[in-house]
Amino acid sequence: MSQSVNTGGGSSIKESLASWGDLAGLLRGGDQGVLVPVVIPRDTRGLRWTVPLWFGLFALSSALMMALNATLGAGEIFYTLLAIPTMLVGLLSVAVAGLWWWRGSIVEIEEGTHGILTRYGAIVGEIGPGRHYLWHPWSRVDFVVDTRTEIPYTAPVLACPTRENVPLKSIEFFLKFQIIDPTRFVTIIGASNFDLVLSSAVQDAIRQRSRLVNTESAYDLRGSNVEDMRRLLNSQLEKYGVRITGCNIPDVQLPNQYQQHLATRERVAKELVAYEQEWELTRKRRIDTLLMDIERSKKTRDAKIVEVNASLNKARKDVAQMLEEQETEAQRVRYEIETRGRADLVAAENEAKAQRRLATAYRDNRAVLEYELARRRLDVGAALAERAPRPVVVQTETGSGDSSALSTLLTAQLLPRVLDGTAPHRDASVTSAAGAQDVLESAQGTVAAAAERQQRMAEEYQRQQDVAMRQQFERGEGYGRR
Repeated sequence: MSQSVNTGGGSSIKESLASWGDLAGLLRGGDQGVLVPVVIPRDTRGLRWTVPLWFGLFALSSALMMALNATLGAGEIFYTLLAIPTMLVGLLSVAVAGLWWWRGSIVEIEEGTHGILTRYGAIVGEIGPGRHYLWHPWSRVDFVVDTRTEIPYTAPVLACPTRENVPLKSIEFFLKFQIIDPTRFVTIIGASNFDLVLSSAVQDAIRQRSRLVNTESAYDLRGSNVEDMRRLLNSQLEKYGVRITGCNIPDVQLPNQYQQHLATRERVAKELVAYEQEWELTRKRRIDTLLMDIERSKKTRDAKIVEVNASLNKARKDVAQMLEEQETEAQRVRYEIETRGRADLVAAENEAKAQRRLATAYRDNRAVLEYELARRRLDVGAALAERAPRPVVVQTETGSGDSSALSTLLTAQLLPRVLDGTAPHRDASVTSAAGAQDVLESAQGTVAAAAERQQRMAEEYQRQQDVAMRQQFERGEGYGRR
């Protein structure tokens, strides 16, 4: 049995020799805190099963010889009685040998493990989990390797120098690895040698990482991203059939002097945090007070807004009522104005009709006057015709040659004297005719002037009515209102 060679206080890996019944306990729980990924099972088969086989063959051959002797007639009864039990013992021995051989050929591999099958010491292949039969007497399972479990491994590295060449007290490195090629693992390196190789690779990777950080920030290595270290370790351990599935740095310990320094810094930081918390509480208290004041102000404002809204609603209601009343009053006034306008319009239409009828009456009166004037003219004409003077004709003899102007003048002077008796009547007639003519002309002028003045008055009144009605329409007061 190999012993652990890792003396750094971390995990150790070894391989163990055990019986088939102890394989599961060693692979899953290890051996006294040591990791056991590979177990060498004890081979209990051997060739002891050949003893009953040879004994049975000898018994069968003896029974056969006895049967031959019995058939030849020498001691027939004796050989017959002895051959039967000898044959039974031989058959029983052969059956026991076969059962022993069958039972010894059964190999059961645990789930999650693989067995390395050898024949005459040479590896011939791998067998998976389950029951297998090794019928060949010299076939055996030399190794059982755990290929499914991710095996945890811790490797504390002591005195790792930082960038300032200050040795850290320790850096603990944790990883998980899995055996993916059991044949390469057991033939190339083995469990104990792998412990040395893995510990050396981890220390080298940790020292390279610690050289990249300052001493004061060494604690930043805890929980940092170590994916590059995992890739580096995989590149180094892949040839052994092992794969690193995960790794991290759980803990870093600084030297004592730096720990005191960091303790002081932590104390100051805690005090700073306490002051910040106190200030935060004070700030929150002030903020809460301000928020309460703001909420109180909001409530007061909301109450005032409610009051203002109530007043506004009341004012709107009053305004709406007043507008409704004014609208009603305006409607009443509009109806009253329309009624008055219709009345004025009817009055104006009636007055227009009266004016039209008056004008018609004026036209009728003018026709009557013209008829009366014509009748009077006829009467005057008749009167004048009755009183018209008779003409006096002075005849002279034709050919007397007395047609000079002197004779005409003398005739005109002598004519009044001759007609003295008729002169007053003629003068009165002339005077009457002249007076009648003057009266007629005066009556005609009076009638014409009266008709013309009446026409002018009717036109002026109509024009004034039109102007007044247009002004009333423009003011919206209706017809006929002044």
